[in-house]
Amino acid sequence: MFLDLDCTLCRLSEKRTHVVPPAGDLYSPVLFIGEAPGEKEDMKAVPFVGKAGRMLDRILAEEGLKRGSIMITNTVKCRPPANRRPTQEETMACSPYLECELRDRQLVVALGKTAAESLLQTKLTLKDCANQTFSLMVNGQKIDLIPTYHPSACLFNLTAREGLKETIKIVKARFPDL
Repeated sequence: MFLDLDCTLCRLSEKRTHVVPPAGDLYSPVLFIGEAPGEKEDMKAVPFVGKAGRMLDRILAEEGLKRGSIMITNTVKCRPPANRRPTQEETMACSPYLECELRDRQLVVALGKTAAESLLQTKLTLKDCANQTFSLMVNGQKIDLIPTYHPSACLFNLTAREGLKETIKIVKARFPDL
């Protein structure tokens, strides 16, 4: 199922400016997934272009991973009001799009607790599971998933920043050609 840029499957469509499709290399073996678009993402229709996106870009560059060599998306494709967490209903409405985006990936990096919990269907604490590898089954395909800190947490938390840097080092070690 291709992303419908006029999607009305949930109430997020009522107040959004744009549906935010994936960006980067759409055929990359690596997919970074965040929670939801923010205000800047909603305005530009591109994931991770606000403050958190600039932090992600900076850390990617520091660790030698090109943003254009990975695919970047969110669990939901429209901005929740006041940047709140997406509801289960909203996440479920976008799940067919996300399942399509997960197809043929070898590694998924869940940026933040909300994305990780949504993908793993369980509650977790990032400090206990960041940079551990979990298995995700999507349409009969096993995909490795690494939960890590959201780039917005890295803006003010050095531990989160170091954790995200470590994640990117893991990705780079597994996929040196990216």
